[in-house]
Amino acid sequence: MDQITKHLMEEFASQNSLTKLAEDKLFEHFAAYVATSDHLSDSLDTTDVVVGSGGDCAIDAITFIVNGVAVTDPAEISDLAATNKYVDASIVIVQAERSSSFDAAKIGSIGFGIADFFSESSQLPQNNDIKDAKIVADALFKQAGLFTRGNPVCFVYYVTTGKWLNDPNLLTRRDAAKSDIEGLGLFREVRFDCLGADQVQALYRKTKNAVSRQIVFERKLTIPAIAGVDQAYMGVLAASEYLKLITQDNGEIASSLFHDNVRHWMEWNSVNSDIRQTLLDTAQQHLFPILNNGITIVAQRINPVGDRFVIEDYQIVNGCQTSHVLFACREQLAMNLYVPVKILATKNEGIRNSVIRATNRQTEITDDQFFALEDFPKKLESYFPTFEAQYRLYYERRPRQYASENVEKVRIINMPTLVRAYASIYREFPHRTTKNYKGLLKEVGNEIFGKDHVLSAYYAAAFAHYRLDYLFRNNHLAAKLRPARYHILLAARLIHFPEPPAKPNSHEMNRNAEELMKILRDEDKSKELFAKAAEVVESLAQGNLNRDHIRTEPFTDSLLKHYGRKVRT
Repeated sequence: MDQITKHLMEEFASQNSLTKLAEDKLFEHFAAYVATSDHLSDSLDTTDVVVGSGGDCAIDAITFIVNGVAVTDPAEISDLAATNKYVDASIVIVQAERSSSFDAAKIGSIGFGIADFFSESSQLPQNNDIKDAKIVADALFKQAGLFTRGNPVCFVYYVTTGKWLNDPNLLTRRDAAKSDIEGLGLFREVRFDCLGADQVQALYRKTKNAVSRQIVFERKLTIPAIAGVDQAYMGVLAASEYLKLITQDNGEIASSLFHDNVRHWMEWNSVNSDIRQTLLDTAQQHLFPILNNGITIVAQRINPVGDRFVIEDYQIVNGCQTSHVLFACREQLAMNLYVPVKILATKNEGIRNSVIRATNRQTEITDDQFFALEDFPKKLESYFPTFEAQYRLYYERRPRQYASENVEKVRIINMPTLVRAYASIYREFPHRTTKNYKGLLKEVGNEIFGKDHVLSAYYAAAFAHYRLDYLFRNNHLAAKLRPARYHILLAARLIHFPEPPAKPNSHEMNRNAEELMKILRDEDKSKELFAKAAEVVESLAQGNLNRDHIRTEPFTDSLLKHYGRKVRT
């Protein structure tokens, strides 16, 4: 392995608490991270997707991305399907070899292994991780009736530390393997890429940078100076230039750009269908700028040089629906089609939030939908890094918020992780972390993330998750217990505080959180606590750690009963 790739892999290991892994296994995690991050806006926990060992169907890592979210449980797919009313999926498969060259036979085995994995009657032996991945795959294809944009896309990556030179023999083998996978009839598109050291290094560096694009913005007006706004422009932008802003290098739409948009893509409802009809009607296309309400982009920085604009670290805060329709119709757009846009640069969160509120009022938006922009998440963001370095965590309000900063990735806690950890420990709902996560989200703003809740409880929940995750990553706890991780979090709290949780805005809740943190700060005591919690959970499971058995309300009730609590009615 060359020195540059080795250095970047070691940096990745340090930031993700994977330093104790053997080099061959670490390279699988590293390859999975760089290959998958290009398709996923949120951070990726590679311990959830690396499946390589004996009986792996020539698959070292497999990630299922459904509606922009990496899923590891069939229940998550059902939840997303019920919430969004559509399923748009990608599957990213990685085979990683430290070899300094690409092997034709290996390419053939990758194609054969993948084809066997997705077949209805697999012939190759499968390890437990592959079997679990197969269950997720089957659950995904059961949602075929909601594949309104077409079947999933399959991305295959063969990663080595060598140099890909488009060798004719290797190209022939790769194309044959790709054809085998296409022959399954499951995917609307199959891509098979071979990544060498140069590509791996470039992809890793890309994960550390905020999004940046250059466009030509000719037809614009400069908005007069506004306090708190660095720059502001409005006008019409060529559709071809706008598509540069929302399209990733791999050709997919950049879903992370719409994180601040309070309404997600609503599929082909009547409004979006009307937009599409206008765009596809050659006699109507030229009317688009006066028929559409326009798109609003808020950036951290805008660097204009004449008509050339470099826009950095930006979000599309209004225009999610229009953007998705433009992307879907991109092959049919006329060269002279223009999109009405407003682009502004500000670092003032108050102005940013006001813009989002104002530009999203054309349809009714509830206060709950705006909650992510309110004070409580900002308080968490400020509160988490105030602790000493060894106990410090970071709350991530936006995808890849800390990408360009030298922060250990395992110390970054995003909203889904925090909601699940807090709900498990202090709401006593570990069974709802996957099977009914959308139900937990309905509690945001009230029972979870309440405006007067004590911050220490959220920090304690996040730190407990961080400690437990470390034990799994470094094999101090058996991987078979991972499906029960949220029940282990609850059990750890019950060992010391078996009583029902205190009110979330009370001094008692703050005291309890501080007491739990005293234990969690001590690495040895923390390890002992989670070992006891895992032992209790495994004992109650009676050896059945299947996720369908563990992640249920009756199992949660059995855990509460073990600590003298009454079963909830």
